[in-house]
Amino acid sequence: MAQDPQVTNTGLFITYNPIYDVAQLQELNVNSDEFKELLIRLYFTIGDLITANNLKTTGYYLNTEFNTGQQLFSSTNNFGTTRPIFRTVVNFGALPAAGSKSVNHGIANIGSTYSFVKIYGAASDVTGNTYIPLPYDSTVAVSNSIQVDVNATQVTITTGTDRSNYTVSYVILEYIQF
Repeated sequence: MAQDPQVTNTGLFITYNPIYDVAQLQELNVNSDEFKELLIRLYFTIGDLITANNLKTTGYYLNTEFNTGQQLFSSTNNFGTTRPIFRTVVNFGALPAAGSKSVNHGIANIGSTYSFVKIYGAASDVTGNTYIPLPYDSTVAVSNSIQVDVNATQVTITTGTDRSNYTVSYVILEYIQF
């Protein structure tokens, strides 16, 4: 697949290169070629800043649908028609004792037009000061693992052992709409 020339593996980075010395700017004639060059450079710099701002991943984790600023390739691999990734956080509360617990995720109208790209989270035992990722895969015993599932209306967490001491937990759902 051909890579878009504006997309690099270094991420989105804008170098800081001052255009002019402030003392020189104060002496510029507004009708001079130097002033016209300054305006052109400022125009392009502002364009770079707008592009960088729009392409950055937004760090908000809200309990409502939120556009992350991330983009996923289109089904045709056309860079010009990428799909936005949305995020919502489910405040799951306490994990269940051995068994399953479901909480509504609040994403409206999930059906054949949605696809999840990330499902992850964390759980906290604030009394015992222990913290685990969700889902959790135990190397000690399969029954210690924690499974996270999502359907059209709910997030379900299934535990093989009592995990109710983890009283604060969040599941983050990131998805696209076709």
